[in-house]
Amino acid sequence: MPELLGLRAPDPMALRAAAWMARCVGRGDSAPLHPDDLTALSRYVQPQTLKAGTVLFHACTASAGVWIIRNGTAELTVGTGPRRVAVALLHPGDVDGDIQLLLDMPPPYTARAVGDLDTYFIPAAAFDALLGAHPAIARRWLTSVAARTTSSQTRIMDLLGATLTQQTARLLLTEADPATSTVRLPQRVLAAMLGVQRSSLNKVLRDLEREGTLELGYRTIRLLDHKTLDRHASRA
Repeated sequence: MPELLGLRAPDPMALRAAAWMARCVGRGDSAPLHPDDLTALSRYVQPQTLKAGTVLFHACTASAGVWIIRNGTAELTVGTGPRRVAVALLHPGDVDGDIQLLLDMPPPYTARAVGDLDTYFIPAAAFDALLGAHPAIARRWLTSVAARTTSSQTRIMDLLGATLTQQTARLLLTEADPATSTVRLPQRVLAAMLGVQRSSLNKVLRDLEREGTLELGYRTIRLLDHKTLDRHASRA
């Protein structure tokens, strides 16, 4: 997958695949570790503090382990330099690397610390030992993987058969940061996820902005009226 290594701009299908795979990584509400697990896992988990810009892992490179975000934000990107495109953000409680290890496949994106980042890291060998030595934790972890994957599939199914306005509203509601009501993904990525031209998506977004439902910024969309957006998302 040379295009995912940044040798040229990612094509729409590769971009869409990376974006949807990024949707399968752990969200805080479905993370596999409970607070009391960290005591039991002290010999497996390595707390790490990373400086802004530090790369956690590279696209198309075998995963070295599992990352769990404690504080800060990590950005998942495709491409490099001016062609780099963000496909998702990891927030506190989010997990990445476990699905790739379980499937023995490299990630299609690069993860990089946006600012200073506190993480828990479980090396690949330790992750295997963890699952083998602690059946209860292994069961919870695999349940978490299944829940995250099912959630991603459900979001995809929700987009099928809907108008572009419905699809856009549903995607924005799903991807918005609950703390800031902001979607920090460029329109190019959102269009790829929806399988439409960027110009078509931009027209819908401009219509929503004119009615006061959202505010467009540079690579950000701030949701202003959740009730109206909910109405657009559910409109038959």
